[in-house]
Amino acid sequence: MGSTSDLPILKKAADFLNEMQVPFEMNALSAHRTPMEVEAFARGARDRGIKVIIAAAGMAAALPGVIAAMTPLPVIGIPINSTLSGMDALYSIVQMPPGISVATVGINAGMNAAVTAVQILALSDEELAKRFDEYRATLSGKIVKANAELKDVKYDYKVG
Repeated sequence: MGSTSDLPILKKAADFLNEMQVPFEMNALSAHRTPMEVEAFARGARDRGIKVIIAAAGMAAALPGVIAAMTPLPVIGIPINSTLSGMDALYSIVQMPPGISVATVGINAGMNAAVTAVQILALSDEELAKRFDEYRATLSGKIVKANAELKDVKYDYKVG
């Protein structure tokens, strides 16, 4: 994350990775304020066994792109809503030059970044794929239950 103020967004990602039993690191690194640390992290990630990187940043949001420029690993960018409703960060992350790609999720979408990371990792991990399939199976049940509960919501002109 670009700073620890991003932790509430990254907590959603961490919670999901933890639920899926995926080991992960958490770091506060700034492309602008700690560029040497970012470089060391990015260049050493693969050697440490990292397979996917989730990078969150707001405002100029250079962190995901800078990391992607320094590693061959897939990078998933999370634009953080810190100014301009997060549109500045979204554009910074999604508009990468050809050859340096950052898969980008929605503004503040920490959970979806973790889901994408798990999908990538599950391609080569059967046990993780099973856990992810089980998780996905629970999603429809939540909506079916919520829809059933709407029958109990009363309005004067609601039919049904």
